[in-house]
Amino acid sequence: MADVRAYSQSGRHKSVAEEPVTSVLKDGEVPVYERELTADEEVLAALGYKPEFKREFTLWTTFCVSFAVLGLLPSFASTLYYGMGYAGTPGMVWGWLIAMVFIQCVAMSMAELCSSMPTSGGLYYAAAVLAPPGWGPLAAWLTGWSNWLGQVTGAPSVDYALSAMILAGVSINDPSYVPTDYQTFLLTTLIMLIHGCISSMPTKWIANFNSYGSSFNIVGLFIVIIMIPAGTNRVDQGLPKFAASSQVWGNIYNSTDFPAGVAILMTFVAVIWTMSGYDAPFHLSEECSNANIASPRAIVLTSGVGGLFGWLLQLVVAYTVVDIPSVIASDLGQPWAAYLLQVMPTNTALAILALTIICAFSMGQGCMVAASRVTFAYARDGCFPASHIIKRVNRHTQTPVNAVWFNTIIGILMTLLIFAGEIAIGAIFSIAAVAAFVAFTIPIFIRVFFVGNRFRAGPWNLGRASMPIGVMACSFVALMVPILCLPSTTGGNLERVSLPCPHCNPSASSWLTMESSSPATMNWTCLVYGGPMLGALIWWVVSARHWFKGPKVNIEHQMLGRERDVIEAKEASGESGGSGANSIQMESREFDDKRASDLA
Repeated sequence: MADVRAYSQSGRHKSVAEEPVTSVLKDGEVPVYERELTADEEVLAALGYKPEFKREFTLWTTFCVSFAVLGLLPSFASTLYYGMGYAGTPGMVWGWLIAMVFIQCVAMSMAELCSSMPTSGGLYYAAAVLAPPGWGPLAAWLTGWSNWLGQVTGAPSVDYALSAMILAGVSINDPSYVPTDYQTFLLTTLIMLIHGCISSMPTKWIANFNSYGSSFNIVGLFIVIIMIPAGTNRVDQGLPKFAASSQVWGNIYNSTDFPAGVAILMTFVAVIWTMSGYDAPFHLSEECSNANIASPRAIVLTSGVGGLFGWLLQLVVAYTVVDIPSVIASDLGQPWAAYLLQVMPTNTALAILALTIICAFSMGQGCMVAASRVTFAYARDGCFPASHIIKRVNRHTQTPVNAVWFNTIIGILMTLLIFAGEIAIGAIFSIAAVAAFVAFTIPIFIRVFFVGNRFRAGPWNLGRASMPIGVMACSFVALMVPILCLPSTTGGNLERVSLPCPHCNPSASSWLTMESSSPATMNWTCLVYGGPMLGALIWWVVSARHWFKGPKVNIEHQMLGRERDVIEAKEASGESGGSGANSIQMESREFDDKRASDLA
């Protein structure tokens, strides 16, 4: 195909074939603009979308949002039960180190996709574009729903944990106080509403808030990493200041019924949960300047820096913990608080807990921002009922306010599980690890095994290392998804329950006694994640396959070499209301060979 360009008011611009993107549009399709576009806007137009946000995020502020979503300190506090409880200190130090190598492979493969397709739809868009012919809509549907399930449960799960930490702090100060479910729910709802308000602000305000919050996360993490080894009272308890390395790295405290190696693998859930926020720069790419370079860099930076400092925190705790069983089974119901009280003076422990609470607030707000951008992208393509309302961008703040409050309402409804007990509310935590992990890997798997040379790499790419790194990422996920669904108890440790037996001897008891996992011991991941995904798949078979076609182009475009051949966008009139929403359109224009050669 000839290298053909069309003139805009300010000069000339590129066809899809000339942009470093892998797009739903064909190479020969060219947008013709009424105004000059920036380089970022031209890339987005080549992907089929018009600019609807202000690009006020930089590499640093994008990294700040994703680092806030990671929330290393509060995430560690929330998942200490898994890292320490399943395999003891070896699970913390070895588990984190091994898992991070493969998680970094997933992050780098994702960053390569982001550089080629910097849109808010992110993984969902990538799955649709890269899938074999005819499979794009289904790939996008499954990726989108898996990713959205992980995203929409992020803020309520973090805010619930935040509420629990706040009320645990009150209980430490006043042992007679026992928080009620009603109080926990109201506090969680209040925090959700505050996060919804902050996430509805203009992009620049959100970026600044997350910049301060992420900076505090980093400072708080450093403070805790220093305070614990410096202030531990292990010596006052007649113990050496730090545990022996042979004990930390070698004494596996296996609380599961599986072999030690499997128990180590089961601790990976803590790493995966903690590190599941590094995709945030992908979803913020339409608000980031120099997006096809800055956004992938932010993904890799988040994963790398988060992994390193997370491991340092694991080492600090592993070398100072005194009694693992008492931490896991503490009456406080919060292993992090129990650990702090075990190794630190009470006032120091409360100070560190307060730092964790502040960091958790920043983390919850980062989760809300990232989830709202994902919801906006999916609503823009008609994935939800009332998508035409959810996708609207507020004309005053130029942010997806409706998507923010859609997620807020769903999050508050999810936290009603508080009244069903700890097991039920804990189910929203299990979604994040598996849902996000599956969504991350579907487009990577398609890219590695099905795409071949159809993938056009962006300016940030892995070169020859792309395929080996992608294979490592996919292999890791294939191993870990079944591991994450295993219960911690098996065989004789399962509870004995009685079930009706219609085939039993009528003269005998009509009940059959068998071993089964009870709600207190079962792994809820299969149910909590598998149920909604099964529902989404049934919806696809019954209805969605007839009307869902994947990402919807919302910018008009034309084919080169075809006289007066203009392809109109689904949303060309621009309901969203951004400042640039109506200023981009296509015009019919004849490109004969002579004109094309003049412009080339």
